[in-house]
Amino acid sequence: MAVDHIRYDILAQAALRGVVRTVLADAAKKGLPGEHHFKITFNTAAPGVRLSERMRARFPQEMTIVLQHQFWDLVVAEHAFEVGLSFGGIAEKVAVPFEAVTAFYDPTVQFGFQFESIEPAATADAAAGAQAAEKATAATAATAQHPAGETKAPSLPPPSPVTTAAPDEPTPGGAGGGEVVRLDRFRKK
Repeated sequence: MAVDHIRYDILAQAALRGVVRTVLADAAKKGLPGEHHFKITFNTAAPGVRLSERMRARFPQEMTIVLQHQFWDLVVAEHAFEVGLSFGGIAEKVAVPFEAVTAFYDPTVQFGFQFESIEPAATADAAAGAQAAEKATAATAATAQHPAGETKAPSLPPPSPVTTAAPDEPTPGGAGGGEVVRLDRFRKK
């Protein structure tokens, strides 16, 4: 199997964490719309998580908070959020980096996702590998030369054949579909 130098898994998770950030930022500005509310699970041992010693002792690995009726002072920054909550009648502030979030769920619309655990070393290795591959590709493209000394562009695979319909032929799908036209129809003659 090919090595994923792009690391789509990391990119997808970053995009999903962006969804959490956007939803929480909107809730901080406008409040929760309709009956929406959020269940957010996070790793309490993750770097940057701020939690009282009482709550950390009770939830040493993972904790789920619910943002619905009784929360206050929700502040959302680029990399973390902070919120005031009541635990057993005691008000506390919780600060959670988005990287520590392991699951997000909105029960009102049955929407949620769970984040995979990606090892920091694997993330760093993937980033270093992608940068090295990018530099190697750029260096190869810049230094590949013919014997005569002229620069050679990197070779590309041949283009895929394109099937086109004649201008007056109906398109697949019948009426209501778009028209497929040949490019030479637009070329100057």
